[in-house]
Amino acid sequence: MSKYSTTSHQSGPDSEHSLYETIAPLMRYASIAAILIAILIAWIALYFSLNPISTAVTTRLFHLDLHHRAGNTVQFFLFEAPKVLMLLLLIVFVVGIIRSFFTPARTRQILAGRREAIGSILAAALGMVTPFCSCSAVPLFIGFVESGVPLGVTFTFLIASPMVNEVALVMLFGLMGWRVAAIYAGTGLAIAAVSGWVIGRLHMERFVEPWVYQITVSSEEPEFERILWLDRIDRGKQAVHDIVGRVWPYVLAGIAVGAGIHGYVPENYMAHLMGGSVWWSVPAAVLIGVPMYSNAAGIIPIVQALLEKGASLGTVLAFMMSVIGLSFPETIILRKVLKLPLIITFVSVVAVGIILVGYLFNFLF
Repeated sequence: MSKYSTTSHQSGPDSEHSLYETIAPLMRYASIAAILIAILIAWIALYFSLNPISTAVTTRLFHLDLHHRAGNTVQFFLFEAPKVLMLLLLIVFVVGIIRSFFTPARTRQILAGRREAIGSILAAALGMVTPFCSCSAVPLFIGFVESGVPLGVTFTFLIASPMVNEVALVMLFGLMGWRVAAIYAGTGLAIAAVSGWVIGRLHMERFVEPWVYQITVSSEEPEFERILWLDRIDRGKQAVHDIVGRVWPYVLAGIAVGAGIHGYVPENYMAHLMGGSVWWSVPAAVLIGVPMYSNAAGIIPIVQALLEKGASLGTVLAFMMSVIGLSFPETIILRKVLKLPLIITFVSVVAVGIILVGYLFNFLF
């Protein structure tokens, strides 16, 4: 009996410790899930209260008439600025978690060895959720080339990643609705895939700087990171810190300019400059947009205001795509790995694709 009691006494604490180790992570996950759900409920409640709040602040706090230009401008800014920032916080957090499943090596592994047509489609899709900025253009390009990813597929990724990103889509959805956001996403991905395919068909590998082919990509880079969901949530929070923390001034500046256009530019004025009946408006918009340096956060609120004042959808989309998709700094950086003929071909093919899309949507809408 005493022997049995001793055994029971020795196994008890071990059993309790094992149970604690099993339950503790589950309790932690449950508490974090409860916090996230509470935050989401509060987010939804605030989001759908923005219109009456902005109206009340404009009329009661600032004593402005919504039917006058100043009141219309202020209410526009007070409504759109928090709405877009809230959408960015939510979507960037979710996309940050999605991105935790992809390392640069994993992306290259997915694209390497694919047929060019399939690779271009995959590259365009991956470009939407894979981290990319102008400063990473060169290392990404080198890594893709050294992993055997075809040149055309590589360019598809480099075009899609800055042009069709979560910031652009969130702001388009928040400011202009899901239809415009879907049109932009579809046409942007199509331009990236077709442009990459055309560049691939031209067989311009000889215009890549020779030293690029002499670099060996490190095999120590993991293709897949095995991390816990808590770490993935931390990646989402870090994405919010990095992306929203970087673009919020551009968001506010863009919405401020858009609010000024919304309140003070006469109705249908832009139809005379950027209307669908003006044949030269699309190529002119692209020529103006290519050398400009801005991001989605700064340009999309202005685009919304232009549409409201009579500019045609095709012309505005062409302008926005040329600003976002043909980044001047990215082109300069890529000159380190590409010779001038390939740089000119890259810009020309994408610009022609954007112009054709602009004419198409001016014709359809």
